[in-house]
Amino acid sequence: MNIRIFAFFMIAFSSMPTPAIAQEGGVDAFFKCEDSSSHPSLEGTRCATIEAPLDHARPGSGTVQLFARKFPAQSEVKGQLWLVAGGPGESGASFYPLIQTVRETAAGFDIIVPDHRGTGFSSRLCPEEENPSSAGGSALVGEEWSTCFGTLNAKAERTKAFSISNAAHDLNQLITRFDTGVPTYLYSVSYGTQLALRMLTLEMQADLDGLILDSLVPLESNTTLDLSHRSKVTDSVGRKVLRDCDERPDCRRYFDAGSEHALRQLLEREDIEELAGPNLKYRLSALLDFSETRSLIPNVIAGLQSGDPAWLDHAMDRLANMAPSLDPYPQSGSSIPLVSLISRSENNARPALTAEIIKSEAEEQLFTSPLPSLLLSGGFPTYETDQSFGVSAKNIPPTMVLQGTLDPKTPYHGAQEHVAALATAGDIELVSVEGAPHFVMLTAPEEFKRVVRAFIDENAEN
Repeated sequence: MNIRIFAFFMIAFSSMPTPAIAQEGGVDAFFKCEDSSSHPSLEGTRCATIEAPLDHARPGSGTVQLFARKFPAQSEVKGQLWLVAGGPGESGASFYPLIQTVRETAAGFDIIVPDHRGTGFSSRLCPEEENPSSAGGSALVGEEWSTCFGTLNAKAERTKAFSISNAAHDLNQLITRFDTGVPTYLYSVSYGTQLALRMLTLEMQADLDGLILDSLVPLESNTTLDLSHRSKVTDSVGRKVLRDCDERPDCRRYFDAGSEHALRQLLEREDIEELAGPNLKYRLSALLDFSETRSLIPNVIAGLQSGDPAWLDHAMDRLANMAPSLDPYPQSGSSIPLVSLISRSENNARPALTAEIIKSEAEEQLFTSPLPSLLLSGGFPTYETDQSFGVSAKNIPPTMVLQGTLDPKTPYHGAQEHVAALATAGDIELVSVEGAPHFVMLTAPEEFKRVVRAFIDENAEN
């Protein structure tokens, strides 16, 4: 999951109408997007929709529509670079504010950004309620929650078809459909790395010249690093940040008995919500998402310790400014139903998890994530995992993994274990980005550009 799962609790997203996409002679192709003038970063973009089976394993099950947007190369075309978003629940709009970073990294490449089924302009789980023209735009508001959940239950077989494996088939279909014979690379982040590797595990025919995995998810077979343990992962990184503070005299001087002790005392204060507002542990965890806001955590603790929330307010303001705004983009808004469906079906090793268990575990933690709460009964069906779950791909193209050493979502040691498991499947390299948090493209763009550019250049020579 990427940083905007927390943003669901903190920020309301807005939407714009779905762009009409021209079709010519019944052949799917990229045409000028009608929303290309709605924001400078969308200028010149090309859009396409294709039809895919609702359930790739069940012919005749129905169909879904898949949307993709192309940012054409600004010079002679050298190749294609596909960008696969995280989530689950995030649309390709996650990348729109970062397109210039990608263009500087892969000059001469057509950049193609699909929307997963269930997100953006692809078919949604609740078409009426998640329609950009509905009351809350792509997000659910008010009564839309109950009517959406009613639809998910009434059409249970359709709901269950919005699985990782079907999304992997979709991705394969898109890549092969728009294969122009040029070198093709696939970049994915967070949940997107799970989706990309599922496509390879299912041994599909998409021809990739290279794979870039940013913030690699842990192995599906690792039952201690799944989403139900996200708070444990986040707490571990938060405590590392505090220990680093205690090792520096300029930081340690604010805390007589150490920063961890100071934070523990702070959280036990009876007036903590009056002083800092609700869910301080969530808010401190959110500050781990960027190096700049992470560095403010000791100041936040010291300020609250003296009864002053000014540093906390400042840090939260900085966080809001750090995350790229999706407001101008037509696909804004994470699909919470899809987050819940996939997370509960495939990424929860503790299906018996309860609110009481989450609360009990949180009592010992200094930093907690809201994500485990999304794993509780969602009020609509889940699906059974298929034979590909927990299986590693047998063959992978040349692969580079970008992993921040202070990633509070997809932990560094989980990536190390996953890379080791893939070592026999092909050439794979783990690039450790020291001190970086989650989503290296976003949080360490200069390092991203340097290593990805070198990776593409090296493969072009081979």
